[in-house]
Amino acid sequence: MTGTIQRRRGRVAAALLPAALVGALVALPTGPAGAEPSTSAVATEIFVNELHYDNDGTDAGEFIEIAGPAGADLTGWSLALYNGTTPASATVYHTRALSGVIADQQDGYGTLAFGYPVNGIQNGAPDGFALVDGSAVVQFLSYEGAMTAADGPAAGQASTDIGVSEGSGTAVGSSLQLSGAGTTYEEFDWSSGANSAGQPNAGQTFGDAPPPGPNNCGDPATFVHQIQGSGDAFDPAFGGTQTIEGVVTASMLGGVFVQEEAGDVDGDPLTSEGIFVFLSGNPAPEVGSVARVTGTVTEFFDKTQLSNATVDVCGVAGTPVESTPVAFPLDSAGDLERYEGMQVELVDELVISEYFNYDRFGEVVVALPPNGWDRLYTPTAVVEPGAEANALAAEYAKRRITIDDASTRQNPSSIPHPGNGEPFSLSNRFRGGDTITGIQGIMDEGFGLYRLQPTEYGEYAAKNPRPTSAPAVGGGVKVASFNVLNYFLTLDQGGNRCGAQLDLDCRGADNAEELERQRDKILSALVELDADVVGLMEMENSPGVEPAADLVAGLNERLGAGTYNYIDTGVVGTDAIRVGFLYKPGVVRPAGDFAVLDSSVDPRFVDTKSRPMLTQTFDEVMTGGRVTVSVNHLKSKGSDCDELGDPDTGDGQGNCNLTRTAAAEAIVDFLADDPTHSGDPDQLVIGDLNSYDHEDPIDALATGGFTDLVRQFGGEFAYGYVFDGQAGYLDHALSNSSLTGQVSGAAEWHINADEPDILDYDTSFKPDPIDAIYAPDQYRSSDHDAVLVGLDLTPVTPETCYAEGAQQVSSYDPGRRANGTELPPAFTDPSQSLGLSDPGDDPYWASLGLGGELVQEFARPVQNNNGEEADLRVFDADDGAKGRADSATVFASWDGVTWVEVGQVEGTGEVDLGQLIAARYVKVVDTTAGGLRSSTDGYDVDAVEVQTGCAA
Repeated sequence: MTGTIQRRRGRVAAALLPAALVGALVALPTGPAGAEPSTSAVATEIFVNELHYDNDGTDAGEFIEIAGPAGADLTGWSLALYNGTTPASATVYHTRALSGVIADQQDGYGTLAFGYPVNGIQNGAPDGFALVDGSAVVQFLSYEGAMTAADGPAAGQASTDIGVSEGSGTAVGSSLQLSGAGTTYEEFDWSSGANSAGQPNAGQTFGDAPPPGPNNCGDPATFVHQIQGSGDAFDPAFGGTQTIEGVVTASMLGGVFVQEEAGDVDGDPLTSEGIFVFLSGNPAPEVGSVARVTGTVTEFFDKTQLSNATVDVCGVAGTPVESTPVAFPLDSAGDLERYEGMQVELVDELVISEYFNYDRFGEVVVALPPNGWDRLYTPTAVVEPGAEANALAAEYAKRRITIDDASTRQNPSSIPHPGNGEPFSLSNRFRGGDTITGIQGIMDEGFGLYRLQPTEYGEYAAKNPRPTSAPAVGGGVKVASFNVLNYFLTLDQGGNRCGAQLDLDCRGADNAEELERQRDKILSALVELDADVVGLMEMENSPGVEPAADLVAGLNERLGAGTYNYIDTGVVGTDAIRVGFLYKPGVVRPAGDFAVLDSSVDPRFVDTKSRPMLTQTFDEVMTGGRVTVSVNHLKSKGSDCDELGDPDTGDGQGNCNLTRTAAAEAIVDFLADDPTHSGDPDQLVIGDLNSYDHEDPIDALATGGFTDLVRQFGGEFAYGYVFDGQAGYLDHALSNSSLTGQVSGAAEWHINADEPDILDYDTSFKPDPIDAIYAPDQYRSSDHDAVLVGLDLTPVTPETCYAEGAQQVSSYDPGRRANGTELPPAFTDPSQSLGLSDPGDDPYWASLGLGGELVQEFARPVQNNNGEEADLRVFDADDGAKGRADSATVFASWDGVTWVEVGQVEGTGEVDLGQLIAARYVKVVDTTAGGLRSSTDGYDVDAVEVQTGCAA
């Protein structure tokens, strides 16, 4: 599949140029155009013939071209442009009145092109237009999906998706256009190719197809290698109309590939012996036959081909064409030109490296890694930016090639597995890092890439199996960093707006089904990740919308009530997305309030670019160990920082490198001031820093005393993200010097970066059979792998401080007397139970009453001394004075939420913390049976004293 078109969602107002555009264009055939709208007799002859709406960089030269019989006057006709953001109710965003008479450009037919300004025609998903004669809709066409018009001339009508589209990767000077032969719209096919606005398309013939010429098989003919020459384009000495004779090696892409027979090759390794013949919809000769072809030599998107061709079949080839071996690395990145149009075999074991365009175009990139490597790595993930990185990038160009699907279809309903050719499915899938050896096909070229169009699949090896569980990193506390790829509860449809001021486009799921699918995948990933603290990136940042709360609800539904909670920050910053924290209250508890780093705190941290950093201190429930975690999402490499004087300098670090580096320096200084007032030095920085590990922002953190844990435990070739066929990690975990020794392990969980996005939740561009290739599991829940860190936090160190009592009452819920009456007020002051035991003037205790309870908090954690002595002594004011001792059950807790029973007492008694390492809260619950009929029915708490140690 040709092209590298990506999904875009730009929405802009249209303002039209005052005059029509006239230009020229080339075509590449696609499959059938599909069902067409109902038309009148005139409408079948006047139709949209070509358009351009999107390209790499700033959109330029946008237009819509109309074709029809010469002399047709378009006065009274119009084009209504439709916005299909909500496909079920598309609306008109601009209407243009047409005018002009169609000239005779080819056999009584011609074209008129109507230009639009930059971004005048909206980018799709989907969008479209209606061609209208007066008030009658002649055509209602759309691109990047179908839609139904809610207003305008096509109100109530469903559009026809033309089946091809453009995107941010489309080359400047391209267009979408009709190809084939005929006189009405229904006879042509939509394709993509080079712009020919205002002229018939290069692959288009108005009128009937030319009759076949006389059979002159065996007569002198031009050799293919003469046409191809040894340069990047055809030899101009053999341009114009030429006749060749050779073996048909493949039938695909709207034509056939023809290669010289073995006896006619020239022996020059620099000249190709194969060529593409574009058939303009005419019948194709069978593969293996000898064909004599007469056509016009053209260069179509860098590929030499014969167009306007007539073909005679001369018989069956006596000897099949043998595949020419191609081995990597090449001596030069342009060496594949010598094989253009030829049948070849890729003889190396090549690693599947890139699959971003697999679902849309059936493309994957394979590569031969350098010796000792298992794949290609982003240069700045393995070497320093600048000369080293650029040299490595140049080397990669000699080691990679695209494997296509021998089709020009977009978003097909079945896509061949690149390793075995069978349809991709949940049971026949691949991952990045798997390998392909010995695949054969035609060396094709188009849209700036050499690509193999397979004819015979090779040997596939699943070298990189899916991980079935999260990585084992050890530790009593596990901290994760997870970019959840635009988890928005507000659907990206209709007039919905998102962001802190509700003035930004929404992202993520387009409809309720997509949201459910996205949520199920993220929840499955979080359940299996099983982290105690999770830093999340790319959550919706709109007022009143709490994606973290939604995830907590889903997790607790699966794992049990109270398993997870979240830090409730509300809206943070001005972006459409924010960062956040989930945590397990049974394992850790937040200590103090969160802190935010943004531009108001440090102007070096530009919060209109990077998302504000969120910092929270957590205490481990069982040990009292403390760690401060900061979650980040710095500005991406593809963003625009030109207004800050921070463009891409060409050193491999992308746009906004200075902005990210300044943010990293601000992070170091911010954390040095203990922003959460934790009183503890241990700090962990996590998140999507949009920087590979050899880049300046990571260097800045290292200079500030932080250690890159992913590299420390994963080595030089650690990765968690794939871009342009190269692996590396943008998601980090960095510990400061006091914490590093407490880290038990760190690793990425490879459930996303290696998985093709055909498996994700998105349904927008997927035909039903592809849409069904979905499972509500963790795989491809995002495009980033999660990072998991294990921590063995240093327990709070006990200090000798015998005879210390509690300092604060957390709660007091007294019971009643045995006769059912309330306790006297004089005995229900819980503060009397604080401090040390102090028998003296009445009352010096707090009575619980029958079944009552009291919770006390200690200013310093009570430590389990693991010795023979008890940790706590509970004093009963009566202590048997009534003739028998009152009784109580004693509980202890680190956080005041999760309680552990530590003993029972009758009268004054001692208890041990048992399995708890430390506690800050003690709860005493009366269990006296019946009690005495006195004013102090139930257990009377004089004090709870520490017996063996506490800590500051």
